[in-house]
Amino acid sequence: MWTPTVGRPEHPGVQSGSPLVVMIMGEPDRWPGWSTSVLALFVAALAPASTGPDAARKTVEQVADALDADVAAIVGDGRVIAAVGYPEGTAPIAELERVRPGRTDARLTVPGVGECAAVAVLLDHPAGATLVVARGGSTAFARPELGLLRAMARVAAMTMRLLCVLDDERTARAELAELARQQAALRRVATLVARGEQPSAVFGAVAKEVGLLVPTADVALVGRYVGGAELEFVGGWSPPGEPPFVGSRVPLGGRNVSAEVFERNAPARVDDLPDDLTPANVLARSWARSSAGAPIDVEGRLWGLVIVGTLQVDGLPDGIEHDLAAFTDLVATAVANAQAREDLSRLVAEQAALRRVAMIVARGEPSSVVFAAVAEEAGRVLDADVTLIGRYDPDEMISGLGVWSASGAAQLADSVRRGGHNVSSLVYETGRPSRIDDYAAASGAVAQDAQNRGMRSSVGAPIIVDGRVWGVMIAGATSAEAMPPGAENHLEVFTELVGTALANAQARDEINALAAEQAALRRVATLVARGVGADVLFSAVAEEITGLFGTEGASVVRFEPDGDATVMGTYGWLRPFERGVRFRPDERFPLAIVQRTGRAARSDVDDAALARVGPRDREFRTAEYRSFVAAPIVVAGQLWGAAIAGSSLDVLPPGAEQRMGAFTELVATAVANTEAWAKIVASRARIAATADETRRRIERDLHDGAQQQLVSLALQLRTAQNSVPPQVPELRLALERVVDGLTATLDELREYARGLHPAILAEGGLVPAVRTLARRSTVPVELELPTERTRLPEPVELTAYFVVSEALANAAKHAGATVVRIRLSIGPEAVLLSVTDDGVGGADSARGSGLLGLQDRLAAVGGRMTVRSTAGAGTVLAAELPIPAVNPAGDGQPRPA
Repeated sequence: MWTPTVGRPEHPGVQSGSPLVVMIMGEPDRWPGWSTSVLALFVAALAPASTGPDAARKTVEQVADALDADVAAIVGDGRVIAAVGYPEGTAPIAELERVRPGRTDARLTVPGVGECAAVAVLLDHPAGATLVVARGGSTAFARPELGLLRAMARVAAMTMRLLCVLDDERTARAELAELARQQAALRRVATLVARGEQPSAVFGAVAKEVGLLVPTADVALVGRYVGGAELEFVGGWSPPGEPPFVGSRVPLGGRNVSAEVFERNAPARVDDLPDDLTPANVLARSWARSSAGAPIDVEGRLWGLVIVGTLQVDGLPDGIEHDLAAFTDLVATAVANAQAREDLSRLVAEQAALRRVAMIVARGEPSSVVFAAVAEEAGRVLDADVTLIGRYDPDEMISGLGVWSASGAAQLADSVRRGGHNVSSLVYETGRPSRIDDYAAASGAVAQDAQNRGMRSSVGAPIIVDGRVWGVMIAGATSAEAMPPGAENHLEVFTELVGTALANAQARDEINALAAEQAALRRVATLVARGVGADVLFSAVAEEITGLFGTEGASVVRFEPDGDATVMGTYGWLRPFERGVRFRPDERFPLAIVQRTGRAARSDVDDAALARVGPRDREFRTAEYRSFVAAPIVVAGQLWGAAIAGSSLDVLPPGAEQRMGAFTELVATAVANTEAWAKIVASRARIAATADETRRRIERDLHDGAQQQLVSLALQLRTAQNSVPPQVPELRLALERVVDGLTATLDELREYARGLHPAILAEGGLVPAVRTLARRSTVPVELELPTERTRLPEPVELTAYFVVSEALANAAKHAGATVVRIRLSIGPEAVLLSVTDDGVGGADSARGSGLLGLQDRLAAVGGRMTVRSTAGAGTVLAAELPIPAVNPAGDGQPRPA
């Protein structure tokens, strides 16, 4: 190791009296000449250092040389900044930090040397750092050496501070240069936006600027997320030119930058793409080995991303994805500005559309014209594929009022039931705008109607009239791309502005219609109260419907059991079909729908549909119609018939089929009153006749049976009495008494006959009695009877017995059946009985007294009976007999036999 000595020549680059040496050491004549020379050499050694760490390393090397030290180190902030005398990475930071400046007795153990004298000097830079020196032996450092050490520490601190300032300056200049490049790039993009360039040009410029800002970039892209399922490339750059896949879409999926950014809405990078067949990964591998991306958020929503990629082995710079994030913030602003201009254009279009609607309203056009105009204007403003206007009805239905389609092929929506997960239900439930971006998850009749129209996403806003949700306006898209963000709010602004106009027009129409409807109902109600004939009432109802709804014809029909319909009253162009005409409704049209479902229905047809009208339904009109409605007439909970109306000139008003319900209710009341009274009168007559006939049959049966036998026996006894010889008067007297007794018995039997019923029924109950009837039947009988012999109240057993008896008799006499099946079940509240045969069918209770008598018997005990007897398909007779809550035993349960 070199040891400087007094009088050693000074470093040629530094004079002993130079200002630097004087500044560091004070007056040079106070110290021996060797110290000045050593310090000059130290300064010269540090001069080539280019960085702070380099200066620290040179400092410890020169200090150890100058002071013949075994260890020299700079420590601070819990770490070793530079050190010599220790194997690399083994410097004991804790021991070095214990050597504090100002102490002259410090000791330090050095590997391979042993215990050493140590001294430390505080450095001005880095802040809080110390320069520690240790030398073998027990001799402490001399004062000149300590002075030299302090001087070296000052030089080292000043040098490291100066180099740190220079490093900061170089970094700042580089950052300023990079920031200037970014700002220039952003200014160029902003200029394009300010000039109102097309979005495609803006996106292409963004990709190019990003690609040029990243030195290793081979491709840069701007992508837009579509419907949460695809990525559309809207701009791109590469050194050879725009990538060929710009303008196309790729499904999201796999592990790649576009999927990572979409899932996390945060910057991401992928340096090792999976080697799979995911479309996005296949495309990415052909353009980049390493890629990074950052999200573009527009108005708080993830709009898309910027991607940069490279094919170079070294990959992209570290942290580039975060640098992109700072850039995309400004790009998002440019995109938002472009969208703001679009919003402004849309607002101008909205105002113009609203002015056109206001003019239509001011002209007093019908509501149908207003709704159609509103639907079209809203659809064009929002660039929608389909727009719909519907009214929420009290019966949980939504009536279509207006429709528009960009394709021009839309039809007015039929009434559909509200409910399920769809925009109409959300708007009704919340009273606020709503949207659904994927109709695959929607449900309900409204969603089905939307899907039938090809809608894949939609937005909706409420139409508020008089402070309540009156209806809904819906705008939908048929493409994979969802409706634009915020479209529902634009729609709400539209509905708010037109709501008042719609309310005024609708209010006028509804007031006029309500007044006319009430007057018509009063006239019909007056007829019902007067009890006019059915033909007069039904024709009056048809006339009122024709006048109220502006139709060309209306009719009231009754549904028949075989599926036909009978005209009960008509008015207008249906008049040639007088009361009593019978026909079969076409399955595709409203009357058949009412007959099948019991619900109101309508049909609005065009020329093509008219050509497909069934021949029988074609007969039920005198002109080609464009609109047809039908409303059910329900009597005593059963579908009785329908009121129908049609127009050949125009579509009938929305909801006409529901409004006809008020008339059908009056018709139902009149029918119910008429039929109830007729049934009461007929039932009384049948009951009396049945009772008389039953008594006569019993008397006839007794007369022809047991009574005749008893009479014959009495005559035989009388003959025997006359043949007794006179010699035995006692025998003659005995026979006389027998004949008299037999005659009395016959008289008494006549009295008892009126209260008799089948003996087996009285003795064993219903189940044994049914078995007896089955055994006596001439037609084979299959039985399904309860295993428990439960006794029932006598009227119930007797009625059920006669139902089975009459059914077996009909099967044997009239049906030509080969087998009869009897099923009997006894529940806690009712007896259920059915008798089925495989005969010729065609039984009609109106043509015979047997079935009518059974109905009367059942009615007498509160029961009911149905008969299904289609020609050629046999007959099914089903009866239900209620069981009184308490049986004669008083225990509240059926009695076991």
